[in-house]
Amino acid sequence: MENATHISSLSCTYNEDFKRILLPLVYSVVFILGLPLNFTVILQIWRSRKALTRTTIYMLNLATADLLYVCSLPLLIYNYAQHDYWPFGDFTCKFVRFQFYSNLHGSIMFLTCISFQRYLGICYPLAMWHKKGGRKFAWVVCGVVWMIVFTLCAPTFEFATTGTQRNRTVCYDLSEPARSAHYFPYGMALTFIGFVIPFLAIIMCYCCMTRILCQTSGMHSLVVREKKDKAIRMIIIVVVVFAISFFPFHLTKTMYLIIRAVKGVACDVRERYSIIYKCTRPFASMNSVLDPILFYFTQKKFRQSTKLLMDKISTKREKLSAK
Repeated sequence: MENATHISSLSCTYNEDFKRILLPLVYSVVFILGLPLNFTVILQIWRSRKALTRTTIYMLNLATADLLYVCSLPLLIYNYAQHDYWPFGDFTCKFVRFQFYSNLHGSIMFLTCISFQRYLGICYPLAMWHKKGGRKFAWVVCGVVWMIVFTLCAPTFEFATTGTQRNRTVCYDLSEPARSAHYFPYGMALTFIGFVIPFLAIIMCYCCMTRILCQTSGMHSLVVREKKDKAIRMIIIVVVVFAISFFPFHLTKTMYLIIRAVKGVACDVRERYSIIYKCTRPFASMNSVLDPILFYFTQKKFRQSTKLLMDKISTKREKLSAK
């Protein structure tokens, strides 16, 4: 979050009143929906932990990352509702920004793991080499993913900080305006490693899966049909997550980083790109709501248990109304 940028001797002060409404509103929706949804996913997976598959292990880690991020949202809701006033200290500012980026890139990488696992199941259903190791291998992969995410996002503690703008303490999202040029190489590397590479890997997996699914379109086996439907649901949901949360954010962030780092750009141009970027930023957190939907539509047991629960609630309501 940058409220001001210096060009030579000029001070660029952005008009960002839109954040007082947009950001608290979107973050509140994500918090209200994301907290129970991700907690339910974690609880559901934990209950069936003896029958965990690689995919559910990846989803468990994905839901954990989402839940940790959602828990930090009340601080941001207060901050933006109070006109960018940050009273929670410098370390909390750094930690909240770290939570955002670690969730963002952790979600992308775990979705990549889920997509790759589904790709193996569709394109190499009879191969045994990708099944060896089972759950232990999946946990090792998750550990590696967390290490990569923490390493990628650790510089956030260096760049994100508090400052003073308009006589108010603020929490910068990327870096202080004076460090824009220093942040640029890290910001671009984070986008390339944490988004572009996983995104390309997912596209390759889905292209191969689509080709195989089209070839099996004439098969009427129940097992084949169920596997095909499950893969299609996953492809659709992951594409929706990327279309809403990840792609617009990284596109506008890249544009803003370039404009912010270039010297001599007019204040109104910087402000325009800043507004575009900050309008997509809250929607990047929407993946914390969309990810549990992926779990629901790709896990048959979860849908069945949810249906049973709703049936029980309906039966109790009918009994109460009959009394």
